[in-house]
Amino acid sequence: QVQLVESGGGAVQPGGSLRLSCAASGISSSINVMGWYRQGPGKERELVAVISSGSRTTYIDSVKGRFTISRDNAKNTVYLQMNSLKPEDTAVYYCNAKIGVYFADFWGKGTLVNVSS
Repeated sequence: QVQLVESGGGAVQPGGSLRLSCAASGISSSINVMGWYRQGPGKERELVAVISSGSRTTYIDSVKGRFTISRDNAKNTVYLQMNSLKPEDTAVYYCNAKIGVYFADFWGKGTLVNVSS
């Protein structure tokens, strides 16, 4: 059974940094795309960044230049380095993986990032 487990969330002051990790287990097919989504208070879930198996990356405009997504294919792990954090980055961050020939969607349970002074 596929499981995605996030870690690295927490509370940080504006301008600070956090690094999120997401490890996938129970994988029997190739992981095509891995990514991070977030859902802030009273907001809909939105895509933050994705990375393909070939390490092509896409970011939403609001995090470009501040966040960096990367992956370790040998470890089935995706990372999100978040720098210069802002209060509007406060959200639950969810890991997503699209696996196999049909790009089946799998989600982690989420990790809370709280940016406040």
